[in-house]
Amino acid sequence: MIRPEILAPAGSPEALEAALAVGADAVYLGADGFHARRGAQNFSRQDLPDLVRRCHVQGAKLYLTMNTLVQEPETEAFLELAACACEAGTDAIIVQDLGMAALLRRYAPAMRLHGSTQMAVHNLSGAKMLEDLGFCRFVPARECSEEELKKIRQGTSLEMEVFVHGALCMCVSGQCYMSAMLGARSGNRGLCAQPCRLPFACGDMDHALSLKDMSLIPQIVRLQEAGIDSLKIEGRMKRPEYVAAAVTACRDALEGRPVDMEALKSVFSRSGFTDGYFTGRRGSAMFGIREKEDVQAAGKVLGQFASLYEDPRRRAHPVPVWMQFEMKPEGCSLTVKDGEGRQISVSGEAPQIAQNKPTGEERVRAALGKTGGSPYRLEGLDCILEPGLMVPAAQLNGMRRQALEALGQLRGEPCPVPFQKVELPAPKTHPLPETQALRVDAAYPYQVTRAMARKARMLILPVQALAALDSDHFLWEYKDKLCASFPRMIWEENEVTSLAGKLREQGILHAQAGNLGALRLARAHGFILHGDAFLNVLNHHSLQALADMGACDITVSFEAGLWARDLPSPVPKGLTAYGHIPLMTVRNCPIRCSIGCRRCRQGENRITDRKGSQLSLRCARGSCEIENPVPFYMADRLAELKGFDFLTLRFTGEPAEACEKIWNEYQQGGKPPAAFTRGLLYRQLL
Repeated sequence: MIRPEILAPAGSPEALEAALAVGADAVYLGADGFHARRGAQNFSRQDLPDLVRRCHVQGAKLYLTMNTLVQEPETEAFLELAACACEAGTDAIIVQDLGMAALLRRYAPAMRLHGSTQMAVHNLSGAKMLEDLGFCRFVPARECSEEELKKIRQGTSLEMEVFVHGALCMCVSGQCYMSAMLGARSGNRGLCAQPCRLPFACGDMDHALSLKDMSLIPQIVRLQEAGIDSLKIEGRMKRPEYVAAAVTACRDALEGRPVDMEALKSVFSRSGFTDGYFTGRRGSAMFGIREKEDVQAAGKVLGQFASLYEDPRRRAHPVPVWMQFEMKPEGCSLTVKDGEGRQISVSGEAPQIAQNKPTGEERVRAALGKTGGSPYRLEGLDCILEPGLMVPAAQLNGMRRQALEALGQLRGEPCPVPFQKVELPAPKTHPLPETQALRVDAAYPYQVTRAMARKARMLILPVQALAALDSDHFLWEYKDKLCASFPRMIWEENEVTSLAGKLREQGILHAQAGNLGALRLARAHGFILHGDAFLNVLNHHSLQALADMGACDITVSFEAGLWARDLPSPVPKGLTAYGHIPLMTVRNCPIRCSIGCRRCRQGENRITDRKGSQLSLRCARGSCEIENPVPFYMADRLAELKGFDFLTLRFTGEPAEACEKIWNEYQQGGKPPAAFTRGLLYRQLL
């Protein structure tokens, strides 16, 4: 059974040293922006060569997080940082943005790409799509169960990196727009303000969007048996003591030693830990906040864990080395090699004739084995000693220090990854149509009236709703306009595959997808593909990447501004121009956990924030969407939306009469409702 890698967070120099000292196999860190924890201390691109060297000397790998969405003007800065990472010999780059991933594949094909958990890949189809795109590893969504992880593991050649300890977002990573919509601080761009940790009332819960930290450390052996390649610890905003404690706990669990989960909980937790997603036991026990008792407990145990890494002589799991020492009358030599084929030899002065005790193997071993304070451990020693000779201990110690220092220099030599900025063809631009198309994306068939069906360019309905339509429903008269919207989170691929096949047999031509797995499933069934806003497009390279995957048109991200009108695109691009924007997609529904699904079906489907605003929750086939309480509205500013090929009106809970009224306003111009939002069209996204 292969031992999985222990991957530690390094949000500061101190956290990096702690991770290396306690034996992390790899670390991940950010530099100069473009990473999902821009609020951590982090590093600069100038630091990268030394960071890589330090990690490699100590037997660890370094993965650079460049996993944020990238706006068009930031592309060059992103590529400059990527070039620095390649030159420094970084072991992998973690990415989310599809356009940036495509550029890296082109400019640095030898660089290993890891798919960030913010890509929201949660099924085998999504993993297969990443295979197609040239990734070598991905981080599945934290909401996956053990059985779901096993199913993906058995069907993909990609390495799988699974979060085993740390904070747990309420929303599926990469699908949260709450922080961006409320304060223009985008979680997809590394600046989440964590509004979900604030009070939200639902039933008897007063923090209905705050989950406990996860910990799968007691389940690590099961993850190992399932074939998981890397055990990832969350925490680039955390103290070095936290890193030391979590890495040590993972290593203890892997090596069969008991783990003190109470001590680990004291270092940092939110009312304890949860493994609810992994076990499938989703419920109210998963919710928790940072209590005063949690903070007080941390203060008592931090010193205990600081001792794990502050003394270099106590370094856990140093790099094994093998030595050969030869002593002849004409001189001494010491050869040191590591387990990766590197070898160093140094020479020493000629030995003396022994007056009393000649130098024997025991004495040599005692001197050469003094590797404390270095990253190395003497694993094996061969001695070739001619009798009657003596070498002073000081000379043996000096040769050891010289050899290990030279070996460290050799291990730390950079292995640059080729990065060549090949000339790209000019961006392809799809000519704007004479008339801007209007589309309807409805949650329920009853929201689509005959007037809307006649005039809309496309009628988008959920796969399940389309498959359940009666054969005499009037919408079948507009079959060529009908588009099946695939669930964003497809936990049951077999069910969706069956429904998709049925719709194709019925003559449905179009499918809309907002996730890589959904894209691949829809493509496999021969649908004409339409990319939804949840694919998070903010630059023309992402538009091109999705077009290369088969999308015939694409809706830009909810986080795009009006500047997105000017993005060159090889296919038509659109904007969600109306709707209650989903702020979160969650798998553990707070309504179900607090008051139950029955009361939700009776209309009690809201949670209330600290200001009294109510957010609606809507079931979405195994997931739940939390919607902005006020609609996004632009019918009074339609002239400003010229530059988009099409506009989509997204109806969720509105009655049919309201839907038709809004539809008419977007054809003729309208007046905003009393409460509405312009989203991020006119705001600078941080």
